Amino acid sequence: MVEKPLGFLTKVVLLSKQQAHLKDLPIKKREDLRNVAIIAHVDHGKTTLVDAMLWQSGAFAAHKVQGEGQDRMMDSMDLEREKGITILAKNTAVKRGKTIVNIIDTPGHADFGGEVERGLEMVDGVILLVDASEGPLPQTRFVLRKALEKNLPVILLINKVDRPDSRIAEVVDEAYELFLDLGANEEQIEFPVVYASAKAGRASLTRPADGGMPVEENLDVLFDTIFSAIPAPVYHEGAPLQAHVTNLDSSPFLGRLALCRVREGVIKKGQQVTWIKTDGTMERVKISELLITEALERVPALEAHPGDIIAVAGIETITLGETLADTENPHALPLIIVDEPSISMTIGINTSPLAGKSGTKLTARQVKGRLDAELVGNVSLRVLNTERPDTWEVQGRGELQLAVLVEIMKREGFELTVGKPQVVIKKIDGKIHEPMERLTIDAPEEYLGVLTQLMALRKGRMEQMVNHGTGWIRLDYRVPSRGLIGFRTEFLTETRGTGLLHHVFDGYEAWHGDIRTRGTGSLVSDRIGVVTSYALYGTQDRGSIFVEPGDEVYEGMVIGENSRSEDMDVNCVREKKLTNMRASGTDESERLIPPKKLNMEGALEFCREDECVEVTPAVVRIRKVTLNGDERARATSRAKKANQTS
Repeated sequence: MVEKPLGFLTKVVLLSKQQAHLKDLPIKKREDLRNVAIIAHVDHGKTTLVDAMLWQSGAFAAHKVQGEGQDRMMDSMDLEREKGITILAKNTAVKRGKTIVNIIDTPGHADFGGEVERGLEMVDGVILLVDASEGPLPQTRFVLRKALEKNLPVILLINKVDRPDSRIAEVVDEAYELFLDLGANEEQIEFPVVYASAKAGRASLTRPADGGMPVEENLDVLFDTIFSAIPAPVYHEGAPLQAHVTNLDSSPFLGRLALCRVREGVIKKGQQVTWIKTDGTMERVKISELLITEALERVPALEAHPGDIIAVAGIETITLGETLADTENPHALPLIIVDEPSISMTIGINTSPLAGKSGTKLTARQVKGRLDAELVGNVSLRVLNTERPDTWEVQGRGELQLAVLVEIMKREGFELTVGKPQVVIKKIDGKIHEPMERLTIDAPEEYLGVLTQLMALRKGRMEQMVNHGTGWIRLDYRVPSRGLIGFRTEFLTETRGTGLLHHVFDGYEAWHGDIRTRGTGSLVSDRIGVVTSYALYGTQDRGSIFVEPGDEVYEGMVIGENSRSEDMDVNCVREKKLTNMRASGTDESERLIPPKKLNMEGALEFCREDECVEVTPAVVRIRKVTLNGDERARATSRAKKANQTS
């Protein structure tokens, strides 16, 4: 099925209804300004390219940024630097001659697609980055589809052309095929192509040889292409103020900041404006502070004009999609609408026996307040009540988005109980439908058999297989989202860590039936205490161990993975009995296998339906939902009897 972008005529009709008051005003352009977003699949070099653009525009020198360790300046969060990915969309500005270029750096992960959709609301065109070796991947399709739906012009930038395994001509052809597959119109398909090495800070319009460097030694060609291919902001002369809130930030001195794109009119510091809320109500507010981005900093400004991207302070409860309008003639801009969530998990207070040992925020009120605060700036999240007053269901785009939220809360001092991720199902025409994913696997060709078997167990449907002739294959699948929960670890194990896995949400299909979850059971502690090396020595033959001597455990805590399919209760706190009898020869030394330490994502992937994750600032533990061993045994017995009778 070909995905069609929103037609131009449809957009004109929608615009005419909301902007009818502008029809008689003359249209003007701001030739001294360009607003562009950089979109791409994860790890194709967006943030590195922004770094190079900042360096060559003198932004770092102006702000005295120098020395090593200053790469990826746009990834300002600790979590972004640790994971090497962009999580939040951010904007910067560079000046080339008399023209200012506002650049929006967006995330590549589809899990953070809400950030991409907000970023596209600010701009008049996009630069689509594609890796010269990997080519278009699932999230390339996702971000490009969003740009085409908004009818934005595109510059195709083939990055990393100097990679030894680059295949530039084939990747350009694949990009054209992707545009056609997404239903691009004649104007959108006539895009300029730039060849670049963002790391080297070089770009050219001339196609280099595979593995070669671009001809030019700087990014001047890219800037020239931006000025020619990205249209200048358009506005109506004499129109009343309209500024669209597209993102939120905060300042320790100014409080909440609303990041806005000025659509019409002029906004000034100290001005009285009408704040049009999401429910349609209006309130008169004062702009206490007005900031404009210059390179890496926000600087105070007295006024801003159409096309400018600004930060406004003084409105404490303003949220996304709302409008700042003229007091005499207020008109609302359309609300920002994003894709629905596809994955959910429960988040609640920590109810384990070891709760309160390392965290400072433990109560249900604090957890709910933090989740509500996250909703203010994250349009792609939903928080729903559950049967328990201290637990909430959080819905998002994917496992990574939810895991990042929990990781941020953990670093803020929260202690939480997090349930296993589940898919968000829908009823369509009376039948249950589940979310699907478009999955792309790159792996050495010797793993084709095992990968086909793994995907068959998860109800995956192969749509394409390509052998590049380099010893690597690419497999394209359409697979239920729940089949990919916990799949990454098994995939990396089977491909010996060499495989690459990328997936993106791709609509709903009828329920595909039962899917096999983890084939192994859990080793579960049967009592509270401190782990001893003597007890672990007798347990490690049963499977992989997650704890080490000295760790605190409690009844119902998962201390390892059983090699068999059923769970096993073990005593991991047993101590060696001492006697006054000497053993003949030397005592047997206890040689322990190093434990398998699970991080947040690993713990969520490992969980089964009857397990959850205990998250504290100091440690991440996996535990049974029901801690008492006798109650678990009775529940298992009842489930077996029910299966036999049915």
